[in-house]
Amino acid sequence: MEKKDKRGLGRGLSALMSDTDLADQISGAVKPNSADSVVPIEKLHPNPAQPRRSFASDDMNDLTASIREKGVIQPLIVRQSPDSKDEYQIVAGERRWRAAQQAGLHELPIIVRELNDTEVLEVAIIENIQRSDLNAVEEAQSFQQLMDRFGHTQEKLAAALGKSRSHIANLLRLLTLPDDVLTLLKDGKLTAGHARTLVTSNNPSELARKIVTGGLSVRQAEKLAVKPEKTQNKAKKIKAVKDADTVALEHDLGAGLGMKVSVDHQSGTESGSVTVTYKSFDELDQICQILSASVQDGSR
Repeated sequence: MEKKDKRGLGRGLSALMSDTDLADQISGAVKPNSADSVVPIEKLHPNPAQPRRSFASDDMNDLTASIREKGVIQPLIVRQSPDSKDEYQIVAGERRWRAAQQAGLHELPIIVRELNDTEVLEVAIIENIQRSDLNAVEEAQSFQQLMDRFGHTQEKLAAALGKSRSHIANLLRLLTLPDDVLTLLKDGKLTAGHARTLVTSNNPSELARKIVTGGLSVRQAEKLAVKPEKTQNKAKKIKAVKDADTVALEHDLGAGLGMKVSVDHQSGTESGSVTVTYKSFDELDQICQILSASVQDGSR
């Protein structure tokens, strides 16, 4: 199996984020006079690998109105186009480029950076994460992209993006939910708080429908999610009652191994399972040695 480069990019996520110019450009702190140049708008082209595919019409209309009144204050980050030396590919700022076209602008300020394809994708993902209009699913998917494609850890993301590790971890857990629940979350019918209560639910889809239909608050959803689990735990406890012979056998085996042993019979059959719990690698080695010796004795 091919191992991921845990350092991420050649420069690394921290290098991209700590580079004052680039970090300022992404966060919106760049001044107009920091642009490298101003180029015709037809010389700029969107990145085909841009992870953001949808642009809300209301937000675009607001941005267009702002640009029509004040112009483009924040330069676009671009790199030289792979297809033409006289044209540029947008790395960050596609929304401004689209809105500028709607506003009828003919030129845009740019900052040119030398970035490879991997760095372009990473900057695009980071820019998306730092936007305020991402829903919880989009933000979680962006985190997952950075981890899957570049080998970043939750700790590294938290430090570089200025977010808590728990925030990142909680959002990533949402991606374990079924697609229908994620759709409700993306459509705004469920909040991230509602969705977090569904992560440990046995039937998140059914519970999500009840939350939406009943207009339940997060607190009400939490109570609804806990009730079935309590009932299930009680049933498990009732089912887990063992006869005296089984308990005695567990004690004998446990005493012989020096470890906790659990014997579980499948009701109505002669089959079951034996579980040995070890607390260290030394104990695991001991179990392996016992089993290996038994196999060797049986083969003689």
